[in-house]
Amino acid sequence: MSGSYALLGMHQSELDAVRGRIRDFLATDRDRFGWRPAVDSWLSRWDADFSLRLGEAGLLGLTIPESYGGRGSEHLQRYVVTEELLAQGAPVAAHWVADRQVAPTLLRFGTEEQKTRILPQIASGHFYSAIGMSEHGAGSDLAAVKTKATRADGGWVINGTKVWTSGAHHADMVVVLARTSPADPEARHKGFSQFLVPTDAAGVGISPIELLSGEHHFNEVAFTDVFVPDSEVLGEIGNGWHQVTAELSYERSGPERLLSTMPLLLAVIGWLSSDDVSPSPSVTAAVGDLGARVISLRQLSTAVARALEAGKSPANQAALVKDLGTRFEQESVDLVARLLDDVEAETGWRPTPEIAGLLRDARLHQALFTLRGGTNEVLRGVVARGLGLR
Repeated sequence: MSGSYALLGMHQSELDAVRGRIRDFLATDRDRFGWRPAVDSWLSRWDADFSLRLGEAGLLGLTIPESYGGRGSEHLQRYVVTEELLAQGAPVAAHWVADRQVAPTLLRFGTEEQKTRILPQIASGHFYSAIGMSEHGAGSDLAAVKTKATRADGGWVINGTKVWTSGAHHADMVVVLARTSPADPEARHKGFSQFLVPTDAAGVGISPIELLSGEHHFNEVAFTDVFVPDSEVLGEIGNGWHQVTAELSYERSGPERLLSTMPLLLAVIGWLSSDDVSPSPSVTAAVGDLGARVISLRQLSTAVARALEAGKSPANQAALVKDLGTRFEQESVDLVARLLDDVEAETGWRPTPEIAGLLRDARLHQALFTLRGGTNEVLRGVVARGLGLR
């Protein structure tokens, strides 16, 4: 691991210190407040108080400059903190979208007033945001978005519907991608803009989309004649596609694209290595294969972190990380289930209730892994175009 850090110009001791801080924080916080590790915690575990405590500990808003209330740290330090939060299944959903996507987008494209107003709230854990991209009939093909923003006196009027909008029912704001000029069949990616829309604005309607389990993470968000002043335009009118592409590099390449099931994997590995269980060589080899795949995927993900640190927009590499990482997440659930069946058949030992619960939750979320953030099928098209194959 130290090699990948060196490529980013980081000293191993710096990153070890950051990792030690977040581990100490999580151990203390879990003992005091009693949260339990969860699979897919960045979507499924909303805990506003946890986000506040993380901010108070100086472990949120790490890449936000100090002048805007952040820590002014390098991107890889945030990466290390994110790894630990995900691996331990901490309840991070409340601040996730704002810290991961909205903050870097504001830093790159936002006005000074927007940065001054919003970034300190993100860094302290007080601000929650959702992203309004996908639509009925469009899905991962963002060029097919039909939500429109029409010019009005002093601003814009938005009409349309977004779907699969994670956390919108809790969010203070939705970052909305809308068409601001007529569609051009010859240039499908032109004519889009982004807007910062408060969820309590007149004309915003939020309806839940529940999982089969009854969990409520996703929403349909309808915009009916929603007025947005010019001050809430994000970036430049007509530059929305470029901005969204840059933003998605943060969404698609992070460790959450390969570590959503890590609390389950760590719990199983810990159980298999206990004195109570004696796994066969085939089970041990399967666990070793899992570990090797995680290490390889992590190398790809940190390569994107290096590019982001250098100010680049590695959209193709991020799409590849998301494809490979989320497929691993899905396959890891099936592999763990088979491993547990094999161990029970060989030894008669059954997994602990904690492992059984984590596996159940992983099954419920398994289908989501390759869909959110752009379906893997669409992302393969992105990679192919980047390689000049399409």
